[in-house]
Amino acid sequence: MKVNEKLAELRKLTDADLNKKITESKKELFDLRLKISNGTLEKPSRVNELRKDIARMKTILNERKSNGGEK
Repeated sequence: MKVNEKLAELRKLTDADLNKKITESKKELFDLRLKISNGTLEKPSRVNELRKDIARMKTILNERKSNGGEK
């Protein structure tokens, strides 16, 4: 999925849904970091992908907050 498609999909979500996705992504990121320390991670690029997705979601939330609330 391209970045623009991902952004459009994320912008459709409500603030509550975005917060839920952020929490789930952070948990997945934590699990991936454990796998890195064990040496069992098969796809290391997923870590960077998750970090960027979390940042995108937080950016959308901050934009909404500065523009006056939920979508």
